Amino acid sequence: MVDAFCATWKLVDSENFDDYMKALGVSFATRQVGNVTKPTVVISQDGDKVEVKTLSTFKNTEISSKLGEEFDEATADDRNVKSTLTMEGSNLVHVQKWDGKETRFVREIKDGKMVMTLTFEGVTAVRTYEKA
Repeated sequence: MVDAFCATWKLVDSENFDDYMKALGVSFATRQVGNVTKPTVVISQDGDKVEVKTLSTFKNTEISSKLGEEFDEATADDRNVKSTLTMEGSNLVHVQKWDGKETRFVREIKDGKMVMTLTFEGVTAVRTYEKA
């Protein structure tokens, strides 16, 4: 259930995020900002839609969609992608597709924290959030 994720989450740890952004083709300057930014993620449900807001001093993004429905998303690094949110077991999975490429964010709850594993072309980053 999405309910387990519905909260305000603050980034507390980030591993290999620079390599992940580099694999995506994110510019050096944007990566520098991305590496020091500590975003807050607010996940909520509105009826049958899941809303994910990412708030930071760099850029705010917001997505809202029914589980399993594809939607258009403009990413924080200015990619225009087709995204889908699904539940895979107890994990909230966000897939972005563009130009024949695909990246996956798998969010899971571990010991009261939200652990997000980002994967793109064999490069994996792990970002850990605690409830704010």
